[in-house]
Amino acid sequence: MNLLECKVCFEKYRQQQRRRPKNLPCGHTMCQDCVSSLCRPGNERLECPFCRKACRKQDTSVCLPILHLLEILGRVVPDQPEASSADCARSQVTKLKSFGGWGVLFNPSGIAFCTKTKCLVVSHDGKKRIARFTMNGKCLQQTGAKEDSDNAIIYPADVAMTFDGFIIVTDTGDHSLKVFSQSGMCKLVVKQPFSLPWGLGINSKNEVMVSDPDNGNLVLLAVDFDNGNIQKCLDICSHLSRPREIAVCPRSGEVIVVEHLANKSKSSSSTCLKLFSSQMKLIRQIDSFSLSLLLPLAVHTSGVAFDRSGNILLADINNRCVICLHRMDGFNTIKHVVASGLSYPVALAVLDDGSVAVLDSGNHSVLIYSP
Repeated sequence: MNLLECKVCFEKYRQQQRRRPKNLPCGHTMCQDCVSSLCRPGNERLECPFCRKACRKQDTSVCLPILHLLEILGRVVPDQPEASSADCARSQVTKLKSFGGWGVLFNPSGIAFCTKTKCLVVSHDGKKRIARFTMNGKCLQQTGAKEDSDNAIIYPADVAMTFDGFIIVTDTGDHSLKVFSQSGMCKLVVKQPFSLPWGLGINSKNEVMVSDPDNGNLVLLAVDFDNGNIQKCLDICSHLSRPREIAVCPRSGEVIVVEHLANKSKSSSSTCLKLFSSQMKLIRQIDSFSLSLLLPLAVHTSGVAFDRSGNILLADINNRCVICLHRMDGFNTIKHVVASGLSYPVALAVLDDGSVAVLDSGNHSVLIYSP
């Protein structure tokens, strides 16, 4: 179904003229409305937003395969409105804005909100791996080119922001954790004791928590970020099963860890949530089976965060949604935060006003929803 929407405006293709899919000579596709809007007044030439190749408006053509696919699927899956009454009953959030898209972000993997600068930082597979955006979607800075020996980032898995504005990145390419200043200068590279550093969290003391799925543990780092020195390195939780995504509750200091459990089939896995106290004592374990009882497909958690009330937010790539586990009900009640409009949500960030930023790797974009 993700093939049936324009990757510029994220609107679904239609048979009507405005939303008809149009092929550009370079091979990329967008709707008629976006083709028209990319042409400047009085000029029939446009530039492809994905590859930057110029073409004339009259050189575009209707994408017949997508139109035929729309017709076939329309007989099987009836077109539904963006927000049905059932969806509204389950979720009261409103999509505020979205930005990014193919050509700006490439297969994004992590997102973090900087409380100091009020910006969003995204890790992705572009020429420069870290991009910093304003809340309006303007790209302020990109850093961490793969070929740059000093500030190189090979394959970023996650990104986090310290309270004083330093950027923390886990790089699975060279199995290291890297610290960058706001200007993009690499301040510190840590390779020991990691085997495969992955998820990141920042606790109330501005210390960094790192998950390592190969070692099956969580590592705590206390760092002098200004001088680039490690003050403390502790293994705070061991014997975990492939831990990846983690989040720290700013309200209570609790830590949520997502384990990726290997099934008999090597091509598939399930996820399990473990909630720890601020002293890293296990409070609760929630497996994907119990979460899946109220959803169409088995839950596969790909992103996790705490909201301002201490509730747990989960990004689910199988059901393409964001759900909330309520603290007041002992995390037993599931509520949809975002029930539709997502393609492949991989990470979450909670903003100052309680809004939720969802990183959608399927659409290569950031979507912000009101609380």
